[in-house]
Amino acid sequence: MTTYLLAGGGTAGHVNPLLAVADRLRERHPDATILVLGTKEGLEARLVPERGYELLTIDRVPLPRRPNRAALRFPARLRNTIESVREIIRERQVDVVVGFGGYVSAPAYLAARAEKVPLAIHEANARPGVANRLGARFTPHVGTAFAGTRIRGGQVVGMPLRREIEQLNRFESRREGIQFFGLDERKPTLLVTGGSSGAKRINDTISQAIILILGAGWQVIHVTGEYREAIDDPKLAGYLVLKYADRMDLALAVADLALTRAGTATVAELCALGIPAVFVPYAVGNGEQRFNARGAVDAGGAVIVDDAAFTLDWVRSGLVPLLRNRARIADMAARIATVGTLDGTDRMVDLVDRAVSAVPPGKLRG
Repeated sequence: MTTYLLAGGGTAGHVNPLLAVADRLRERHPDATILVLGTKEGLEARLVPERGYELLTIDRVPLPRRPNRAALRFPARLRNTIESVREIIRERQVDVVVGFGGYVSAPAYLAARAEKVPLAIHEANARPGVANRLGARFTPHVGTAFAGTRIRGGQVVGMPLRREIEQLNRFESRREGIQFFGLDERKPTLLVTGGSSGAKRINDTISQAIILILGAGWQVIHVTGEYREAIDDPKLAGYLVLKYADRMDLALAVADLALTRAGTATVAELCALGIPAVFVPYAVGNGEQRFNARGAVDAGGAVIVDDAAFTLDWVRSGLVPLLRNRARIADMAARIATVGTLDGTDRMVDLVDRAVSAVPPGKLRG
């Protein structure tokens, strides 16, 4: 019996692929023990127990950005955290560590190396994070979501997707989605979303420009996000405003075009399902969202607009002409599908299995 320790968390971009891999491991190896390493503050603190997995928590040890007291304490805190993970590996007889990035991953990678436990890594961003760049030095088993990701030993496996997305047949589910959202089956649908927390720039601009979009003959599902101030719903025909979508699978089934941020999971899902997109990358950070969208844009399946440029004027001059060009949108749909994959979960689990099988017989801890 194999014991897996899956390390990652903080954001949906780390937690969702981790859970997808955990579920597939449980299906393939029903006798295995699956543990998840995370923090008490991250999204994993809620989602992992809800999915039925045991969550083991350690302290966040962010890398100091400037010389200060935190920087002086950092080496000791990191050593203590690594030792905590080593104790988990020994006491729970962990056979393999699988990392997805985030604060907990670096200590997990260093602990796995110290305990001589096999390691597999998934890098979801086109621009890899610090923790995964570190971990890639210790293992040849590194999977990436996007082609061209510069990380040692990286091989493209795609993005591990949620089961409801992986198995979604958009053509069969479209009619159900039309009925569920109360849409007009004769009109094309624009899906607007800034993710679970929302995107103020997207929300504000779409609410200002909605008359222009409806006037182009489209209807809109606008998911504003749970943690942003709600926009005023003008109660216009063809404009559905939702704080969050319980059936995002059906929203994707009816979408003829998406207007979104360019987070890893969002880009991967749209590419896998063949939904063309207008990406408005999040302007904060190291620019990873722009890199995430690059493959879809280069293939001709998406367009990209800077956050600061996504204004009412751009909707008038850029989005509305696109909405009126149905032939171009159909071509974009075909092109974005060429860079997507629906089997990222299976391919990542195959990589994990190879990491386990590379250990000589009798050397696994379990």
